[in-house]
Amino acid sequence: MTNELAAVAGFAALFGMMALRVPIGVAMGIVGVGGFAVVVHPSPAMNLLFQSPIATITDFNLTLIPLFILMGVLATRSGMSAELFRAGRAWLGGFKGGLGLASVGACGGFAAICGSSVATAATMTNIAYPEMKKSGYPDAASTGIIAAGGTLGILIPPSVVLAIYGFITETDIGTLFIAGIVPGILAVLLYMLTVRVWYGRHLPAAEPFQLPEALGSLKGIWAVGLLFISVILSMYFGIVTATEAAAVGATMTAIIGLLRRRLNWTSLLDGLTEALRTSVSIYVVLIGATLFGYFLAVTQVPQNITMFLTELGAGTYGTLALILLLFFVMGCFLDAMAMIILMVPIVFPVVSELGFDPVWFGIIIVMTVELGLITPPVGMNVYVINSIAREVSLVTIFRGVLPFVTIDVLRLILLIAFPALVLFLPESMK
Repeated sequence: MTNELAAVAGFAALFGMMALRVPIGVAMGIVGVGGFAVVVHPSPAMNLLFQSPIATITDFNLTLIPLFILMGVLATRSGMSAELFRAGRAWLGGFKGGLGLASVGACGGFAAICGSSVATAATMTNIAYPEMKKSGYPDAASTGIIAAGGTLGILIPPSVVLAIYGFITETDIGTLFIAGIVPGILAVLLYMLTVRVWYGRHLPAAEPFQLPEALGSLKGIWAVGLLFISVILSMYFGIVTATEAAAVGATMTAIIGLLRRRLNWTSLLDGLTEALRTSVSIYVVLIGATLFGYFLAVTQVPQNITMFLTELGAGTYGTLALILLLFFVMGCFLDAMAMIILMVPIVFPVVSELGFDPVWFGIIIVMTVELGLITPPVGMNVYVINSIAREVSLVTIFRGVLPFVTIDVLRLILLIAFPALVLFLPESMK
């Protein structure tokens, strides 16, 4: 069997198993080992099956993933997300659409200590949606705002998806986190602008602005500010590495929760168990991706795709547009992590050949992946919100996110046209 035929058969088997709802990590592992056995020999394929899981699990650079997940879980259980929403409501509630603005701001703040879009969307649905419904917000507006705000979880650092991109491409994860700050802030501002312009005239104000209440609300979010300074700024100034920052963040979140009596030893143990379950599922996908990567290497799929795309004559940015279009289309069917793990090893050699900065491309590709979280037919954030707010139909939620999809596309174009918006903070670290 030729390498080309083996590659086609491998991808057909992979997508076939995914269609049958085989977990993507398991599917990639089966195709990786099976394909390697067909192309090379069964004996080295079995060696990969024994060695790759151990190498992935013991990789020090991946230690930050369970630590950041634990940090997000403990932050949720400590009630920090609710405090962020209360502060946003106190400061922005007096504006038209103030609860929507507060929800976006709370999503951005929680993303800075969580790193997961699905967790951000789920948490804010429980906190913000009942308040917006009580204030008379249309279901499309309230759920659309939360679904879009939830996407900030994989862009604003710390981001698990950015960490996985860094692991796959061997790009410094701390630098990627710093590069996500300005695009993340820009996303929050543009989402708020969308709420005001698109929905503002039809949305009520929550309550009149009261300065004493607004100032008092800041007392509740000191913990979030402290965590942000300890994790992100310490990385920016080179005090700690990304992995060390994750350890500091998880430890401080636990200590703060215990000191404020928001956590007890039982809830701490439950949080550790929840973080362990999530981390194991991610590691299964990473192990499968590693095995699948060996199959891609022996069939020379990345090299062949690089040659094909560079010989199309579409130009540098034309080729980039084709890659982003591919990610956008696949985002309609796959979740964010699956897309990053499956597609980045294939297209990254093309990006390197075109001369794009790997840090900049990481932010651009994560922003493209964000669209898949709120785009039908999958739209992971939409389904998460629907599972909590069952009275709101999927069609209603998808209709509510349309304005935010438009603004996301415009933001993507802006950062492609002006790469310095992404790179000037990382470059200032040197």
